[in-house]
Amino acid sequence: MAKKKTMTIQKRVETALLNGEALSSNAIKNRFGAGNPGAVIQALRFKGLPVFLNTNKRTGVKVYRTGKAPRSVVGLGYKALAKGVQL
Repeated sequence: MAKKKTMTIQKRVETALLNGEALSSNAIKNRFGAGNPGAVIQALRFKGLPVFLNTNKRTGVKVYRTGKAPRSVVGLGYKALAKGVQL
């Protein structure tokens, strides 16, 4: 029997975001089984994926979406922030 390849939680969240989905923290927890959605998003940001947290002004729901920033710039920026670099 051939082994079935399974995607990691991080890769599944990345795929959903790149397909244009907006995901809340609860959606990442419940749909993908992530124990810490913030850590998943942070890992994606460190990889260079431009993930932004948007708030719906009418409902107040906060969702993660991807944007248009270049991956290299976003990745370097978040790495610098994590190391304590300040401008």
